[in-house]
Amino acid sequence: MSNPEIEEITIRDDMIRLGQLLKLASLVEDGVEAAELIKSGLVKVNGEIDERRGRQLHHGDTVTVNGRTVRISTPEGA
Repeated sequence: MSNPEIEEITIRDDMIRLGQLLKLASLVEDGVEAAELIKSGLVKVNGEIDERRGRQLHHGDTVTVNGRTVRISTPEGA
């Protein structure tokens, strides 16, 4: 059993929306692709499928797309 690597993505504020994170982390090319992946149920937030593009993500939340996982990190860690 091997754990997939989790990439840390640092954001400036204490929150980022799911669609924005997908673009920031280069998991998608643009907002249209982000919306399609989310709507198709191909994006997991903290291990569960989430179909809300505007879902708010905070420090420690994880997002998985196409086998790639990123974790949100904020400067304050709050």
